[in-house]
Amino acid sequence: MKLNKISFVLLGAVPILSLLSCKKYLDEAPDNRTEINSVEKVAQLVSTAYPTYDYLTFTEAASDNTEDKGVGIGSTDEMFDLPYNWVDVIGTGTNSTSAYWNGCYEAIAAANQALEAIEKENLGAAALPYKGEALVARAYAHFMLAILYATPYEIGTDNGAPGIPYITAPETKVIVQYSRGTVKSTYEQIEKDLEDGIKLLSASAYKTPKFHFTPAAAHAFASRFYLFKGDWRKVIDHATLTVPGNDFVSNIRPITTTLKNMTGEEFNAAFFSSAQKYNLLLSNNYSTYHYQYGPRHGYGAKLVKMFTTPNVTGKILGNRVVSYGVPQYTTYKYKGYFFNTGPGIGFPYLTSASLTVDEALMNRAEAYAELGDNELALKDINDFYSVRTESYNPTNDAVTLAKINNFYKLSNPKEGLIRTILDAKKAEFLQEGMRWFDIIRRKLTVVHNNFDATGLETFTELKPGDKRRLFQLPKEVKLSGIELNPR
Repeated sequence: MKLNKISFVLLGAVPILSLLSCKKYLDEAPDNRTEINSVEKVAQLVSTAYPTYDYLTFTEAASDNTEDKGVGIGSTDEMFDLPYNWVDVIGTGTNSTSAYWNGCYEAIAAANQALEAIEKENLGAAALPYKGEALVARAYAHFMLAILYATPYEIGTDNGAPGIPYITAPETKVIVQYSRGTVKSTYEQIEKDLEDGIKLLSASAYKTPKFHFTPAAAHAFASRFYLFKGDWRKVIDHATLTVPGNDFVSNIRPITTTLKNMTGEEFNAAFFSSAQKYNLLLSNNYSTYHYQYGPRHGYGAKLVKMFTTPNVTGKILGNRVVSYGVPQYTTYKYKGYFFNTGPGIGFPYLTSASLTVDEALMNRAEAYAELGDNELALKDINDFYSVRTESYNPTNDAVTLAKINNFYKLSNPKEGLIRTILDAKKAEFLQEGMRWFDIIRRKLTVVHNNFDATGLETFTELKPGDKRRLFQLPKEVKLSGIELNPR
């Protein structure tokens, strides 16, 4: 089996040099190409089956975790400014929606190549963990495409809206005709890959396990997938398997203890470190997000109130509030790196967490709330808050249904619990791009403020059903017969 260069129109706008390189590569004699004919080579290939571009820039900007700080305040950048105004970004620049689309399909291509090699080369039982990883990685990349570029899955409907092309075989042609299928068919294929792959995974197959789909990471992914699908019992089952002995408190982010006691530089280096138990799947992303020290559209004075005023516990969160100068705030979670490819040239990138124990815990809490298991939902919520609330006292500060009712003025227990969970996640995952997932899944209206040149502040809304809630596909995919999202 030969490793073929993959460059098809699903990857959007491929630079001319890449196309020329691709043609030259494909024209080479087969014996000059790399053969994927061993377990070791398959393992190396599967390690590339993860998106190498970030979604957090555009999902964060489009969400209600971003605000307009005012004219002349901070820097402007279309990768922040256009998504904030729910305007499509044209092109495949760094941090763009098209770059992430391309990155996902590049990851899928690597997974498919590995799966084909395992089958054709008959690599035996030693290759099974990598087969499992390839299947789960393929499911993950397709799932991220589905939640960002397709209509959200909706319980109790036919889910017949266009999905995303689900690719299950290596592609060697530049232009191939594809169908988006439906949301239903997309989710069915994701679920099959996920369930088939998760059974084959091994926790001991990797030298750097936090950058691979270990069983724990795959169960965290499954808890997110089934949360979108509304299969509450599976959310609970998979979330529970992310940590040993159901010990979430010892495995979630120690905001008010270990992390709080670090210096700023120590915190910056440690937050997305592979040494942290709460990080289940890390990714290295080609991104300049961490270089934006003070974007006009970002984390500002309105949002900082999440950390300076009491929440439903009656206390204040212990998360770091760092400022480059008011109103330029940052969570200071990202440490940037630069990969040198030559003298003075290279690629900026950052390490981020694709999956965490913290998210899995709150996924489970929401599933408990949906099933009416209020006490179990409250237990998870209080475990979550116990390590991120200043001077937390379980007797006085624990969240109760009465506190929720008083704080949110919601008498319906399920509504109150879910609101509590969503607000807890909104604050905790600030600047991580994840708030958008809850916005589209829960049909939340996003309100953005805007200042004009005179300082007048107005507000605009992005409501459920608005076509702009689906990010746009690269326009080049039309060459493969794939329709763009309506505008």
